[in-house]
Amino acid sequence: MPEAIWISFAFVLGLAVKSVGLPPLVGYLAAGFVLSGLSATTELTIEATDELGHIAHLGVLLLLFTVGLKLKLRSIVSPEVIGGSLLHFAITCAVFAPGLVLLMDLEWQTALMLAVALSFSSTVLAAKVLESKRELRAFHGRVAIGILIMQDLIALVVMSLAAGQTPSQWALIVFGLPLLRPLLFRLLDASGHDELLVLLGLLLALVLGGYGFESVGLSSELGALVFGAMLAKHPRSQELAKSLWSVKEMFLVGFFLQIGIGGLPDGQALIFAVVAALVLPLKGILFFFLLLAFRLRARSGFLSSLALTNYSEFGLIVASIALPQWLVPLAISVALSFLFSAPLNRFAHSLYERLAHRLDPFESRKHHPDEQPISLGNTRVLIMGMGRTGTAAYDWLKDQEPDLMGLDSDPAKALQHQKEGRNVVFADAEDSSFWNALHMPAVQAVILALGDIEGKLIAARTLRKMGFKGYIVAHTMFTDEARQIRQAGADDAYLTMNETGVALASHILNKSPSANKHPGEH
Repeated sequence: MPEAIWISFAFVLGLAVKSVGLPPLVGYLAAGFVLSGLSATTELTIEATDELGHIAHLGVLLLLFTVGLKLKLRSIVSPEVIGGSLLHFAITCAVFAPGLVLLMDLEWQTALMLAVALSFSSTVLAAKVLESKRELRAFHGRVAIGILIMQDLIALVVMSLAAGQTPSQWALIVFGLPLLRPLLFRLLDASGHDELLVLLGLLLALVLGGYGFESVGLSSELGALVFGAMLAKHPRSQELAKSLWSVKEMFLVGFFLQIGIGGLPDGQALIFAVVAALVLPLKGILFFFLLLAFRLRARSGFLSSLALTNYSEFGLIVASIALPQWLVPLAISVALSFLFSAPLNRFAHSLYERLAHRLDPFESRKHHPDEQPISLGNTRVLIMGMGRTGTAAYDWLKDQEPDLMGLDSDPAKALQHQKEGRNVVFADAEDSSFWNALHMPAVQAVILALGDIEGKLIAARTLRKMGFKGYIVAHTMFTDEARQIRQAGADDAYLTMNETGVALASHILNKSPSANKHPGEH
């Protein structure tokens, strides 16, 4: 079975690419091109098979299903998300389409579809980058993900129009699908946390969503997205998405392999990809100024824009339906954009610190409601990051220290803490401009309970730059990170697992009568 050998080869190149900090899909594309080159220069016959095409289609359906699981109205119903995504899409198409007509002498319809494909940003890359830094729930992360979801919806509309499918009379059944939501919720509750959860996701995405919609003349991609969206409000929707992540990535290997095996790029394809890579910074600059127009701070606009400065695998999916002859040039453009975007996003925060003096003057005088500075008042102890560690610290201190406040970058989490009686407010504790604009005369101690090391380093460094002379303490999993946190300005950085062991031992001394007895006592 040749597909098994091809996928094994794709794994090797994907692993090699990942080792240098790039997304594995760049390696998958490279594997396809290498196989295509072997077919052209040797007697080997390597062609995309129906089986590989089927694997690729399953990967696309699972990708759209997981996008649907994130499709919560509150994440996209905001001016900066809707306005930013639609304006960026319109401006990009209005600039790219005439440019492609003039420079490459293309037909208007082809140029417009290419402009549409290049207007999208990569959901896979941005989500991975933000998740690795635990910034999916930060304000700039939520804005970026909201814009990506809007782009995915636009891409779905384009694919449906390009496919030109005529629905059957049975297609009206889909309007009754919301009635199935209670049943789907019960199935998700009953599926547990293991293989049944994965099987349920495959059933909904591939069978009911994909095949079901296709059988009534609708887009299978639309069906996968709809069934994902129907579960988006379930508390375990993200658990389902994570359980399908590896399966989806495995099937998407087939999609990228299929593109590469389709043929080697010619001179025109390479020129197109290089030009697309050269104009990529303009895409990020446009996002930055559009987000500033919606009153985001320079820092949030910069971090969101940097996450969106790439081309999208959705552009390839659109091209596979509307412009199959342009798949190879677009695939190279996507790969080059990842080579540019992945390293920059890794150092996004430190890069902003260097450019802040040039970017901050572009801010609006009126800030977005979610980015308004807050007053700490008489707060004496501040906890930055109200996850499990921050919450445990708050609950232990609240009876001994009444002037206590917590900060968290997730507004939903902050609201939940408020309902539970904790003094917690929404704020992005990693935002250096937030601290620079804040007056906190009574604060004596800060607990850094943020999820990522970079946030702790920036917060500690910024506090000391402000002249804060109080006590700063943090926790971390690793010894080298503890050393970095102390060097950034923290007084102490404790290893999480060591402290957990000490706490467990203290419970034995306090709770177990036998532990207090001396040898020989009964």
